[in-house]
Formats: sequence, structure tokens, C-alpha cells
Amino acid sequence: MKLPNLNEARKRTNNQVDYIYLDQSYDENTFKGQKYFLRTYGCQMNVHDGEEIAARLESLGFEATDTIETADVVILNTCAIRENAHDKLYGFLGRCKHEKEKNNHDLVIGICGCMAQEEGVVEELMKKHPYVDIVFGTHNIHELQELLLKKNEKQNIEVYSCEGNVYENVSYKRDSNIKAWVNIQYGCDKFCTYCIVPYTRGKQRSRKSSEIIKEVEELVKNGYKEVTLLGQNVNAYGKELDGEMSFAELLKAVSDTGIARVRFVTSHPWDFTDEMIKVIRDCDNIMPYIHLPLQSGSSRILKLMGRRYTKEEYLELYKKIREWVPNSSITTDIIVGFPNESDEDFKETLEVVNECKYDSAFTFIYSPREGTPAAKIDDKVTMDVKEKRLYELNELVNKYSLEANKKYEGKIVPVLIEGVSEKDNTKVYGYTDTMKLVNVVGAQDKIGEIIDVEIVDAKSFSLDGKAI
Repeated sequence: MKLPNLNEARKRTNNQVDYIYLDQSYDENTFKGQKYFLRTYGCQMNVHDGEEIAARLESLGFEATDTIETADVVILNTCAIRENAHDKLYGFLGRCKHEKEKNNHDLVIGICGCMAQEEGVVEELMKKHPYVDIVFGTHNIHELQELLLKKNEKQNIEVYSCEGNVYENVSYKRDSNIKAWVNIQYGCDKFCTYCIVPYTRGKQRSRKSSEIIKEVEELVKNGYKEVTLLGQNVNAYGKELDGEMSFAELLKAVSDTGIARVRFVTSHPWDFTDEMIKVIRDCDNIMPYIHLPLQSGSSRILKLMGRRYTKEEYLELYKKIREWVPNSSITTDIIVGFPNESDEDFKETLEVVNECKYDSAFTFIYSPREGTPAAKIDDKVTMDVKEKRLYELNELVNKYSLEANKKYEGKIVPVLIEGVSEKDNTKVYGYTDTMKLVNVVGAQDKIGEIIDVEIVDAKSFSLDGKAI
């Protein structure tokens, strides 16, 4: 048994990164005939982890199922960013417990991901949820086979609180055969005072550019149209590696593979360079969509958050991107109600939104994470005030989102068609180069292709169009 330890997780003492090439030879008969249910919560990194977990399970003989009632193994791949992610997990665990106690005593229940890296979560699992069989973290997905084989009547908890390594030769069961996630960088050394990610994901460590390019070239060979480069701070790529490419150089190298579309998430304003903006501007297959987290429009709050930039520096970068890449769309993240955020602080956030007029924004009420510096602050702002601020912010964000989308009406834009619309099976859906969701009439036979679409109507969160 190995339990998580936040004190160990915050250490940054070892500059060495081990690059480990995994042996992917499994006996596909090990669990032949058994089924697995996998549910993933959280960010794109978690989703991509889920693709790795699915590949590992299927290499052992498991088949996927959409219901826990038909599953032999349930794996819950968790997120630790906000409290509601915790609530969702524990709510679903209640269903799993009922199924195990009433209908399937042999059901194996596993929890992994970022929540598994938290001391308090694992302590609660041990005390209140003994029916959970295995717990593993973000650093040892590759040990899933061993954990399943060692499953016994006691909880098997193997969570490493470490700086982390880079694993290569990883197999994925990708959710799409049109677009793919590609990890380029793991972990984070920024330690924003509200954020648990540096503790759950380890130190900042980059893959070698040669391995990344090889993966993208293989995706191109297999017919993929789009890749999204993933990292906790994706544009910090290579900074800890002597002699490695910068992120701008990596973007150009990925562009040169000939893949139709290149995206990346998530950027940190601190690491956003002029060279990056120029590459985005100059390479037609690097999409002019940039997610640029603000978090707060108050320099005072940004300093308390440990964000490493001021409001003025952020706005200078924002304006440069808009000027150099005029066809770009820019989205953001904003936290409302950071401890002791004043009315004036919140007013400054609204002023920045009014100036930037974001294409869209992910907005949240601050959620304290145990073990982070911000969680120790005595917060005098009531939840009622925070909820009112969030409502006011969302009204403004939605106004500008609709304004941005309205500019597309009557235009013909390129759209990568991804599948049949869930709400209307007579339509298909896809995304513009600027990451606008489009529901399209007349393109059922164009899934997997980039086609011209005329936009006929715009809503706050999507566009309607017809194939040309």
C-alpha cells in the first residue's frame, strides 16, 4: 500500500527526468469475456488518460460497456480542480456500491486520476468507502494490469506522490478517428496558490520533440485531420530540457508534418512569446484559436493567486495577439470570489471582459483545495456575494459570446465535420478553425472532412449552417 503525501508532492529537488519506454506486450486472454465501465471527469488531460486506460483494459481482454450493471470492472477517472467534481464522484460511487452489494459481489471498483492523489480523498475512501477495491494515481496508470491481478478483499492503494517521469510507447484507444490529443508536456511548476495540479500531476517535464513528431506523423498516416497538443502549461514546453525545441519551434515542426489542423491547450500568459504568435500567424494549419486564462482582472488578486503577471501585462499580450492574428478567437478562464476579493477587484475583472470581449469564457466560483496556500486564507466574502458576482459575469460573457458569433452570419467558413448531432440526427456537427461549434444541414456524407459551410444563424454557444 502506498498513500499520497502532499508534502512529498510539492517537492522539486530532482532535475533529472527518466524517459521510460513501456513494454506493451499483454496477454489478451487475461480477462477475456469480462467487461469494463470507464467514466472520466475533468480536463482534456484526464480525457486523454482515459484513452490510455481504455487501451490497457482492452489489451487484457476486457470489452467496453456503457452500464455498470453489465460491468465486471468500474474505473472512475477523477478530477480535483473543484469541489463539484468531488461531489459527482461520491454521488456516482453510491450507485456502484448499490450494484456491488445487491447484484454483483465480484464487481471491481477502481478510482484513479487527480482526486486519488489527494490525502483527504484517500483517507475518506479508506474510512467510508471500503467497497472500493483499487486506487491509483496519475503517475502509475501503466501499473493497472498488476493492480487488477493483485485485487483482493482489502483495498489496494498505490498512489505515488513524486516529481514524475515521462512514459513513451503508450497505447491509446482514441475516442475519435478524426482528431487526437497528443501529450507534449506533463506537470506544473507554477504553483498558483489556488491550484492543486502541481501536487497531483508532478513537476513540469516535457516529452522529447522527436517522439512527439513521430506520434503526429503516425496520426497523419492513419488519416487524422487534427491534433491538439496537450500540457498543463503547454507553452512552457522544453524549458527544463537543455538543447530541446521551444514551444514555438515545436508548433512549426508539428505544422510541417502536413496535418490539416493543429491546436494546443492550455497556455499560460507568462510563457506566451512573440515567436509563438508569429508561428500561429504564419502557418495556415495552426488554428487561430487561443485559450488564454485570465483568472482575475485585478492585479492585486493576480498577485495573491501567484499568476506572475499583472492586468496590464495580460492586456498587452491580448492586444498583440489580436493585432498580429486578426482572425483569431480568444477564450479564457475566470475565477470569481478568490478569498477576500473586493467589489473593486471584481469590477476590474468586468472591465477586462468589457475590453477583451472574449469569444467565450469558462467561469467558476473559487473552490478551496486542501493543501494549497489559498485554502488557508480567512475569507470574509460570503457565498451569496460570490454567486451574484458569477451571475453578473456570466451575463456579460454570454453577451460578448453572442456578439462574436453573430459576426459569422452570412459567412462561409471551413468546418471539420466530426459526427451526427446528438440533438438532431438530421444534422451533423463540427468546428470552425476558430473553434466555433457548428450544426450543419446537408453534410451527412462528409464526416471526417473539412468542408465549406455557410453560417445562417448564430446563438451564444453555437452556430447553424448549411453545407456549400
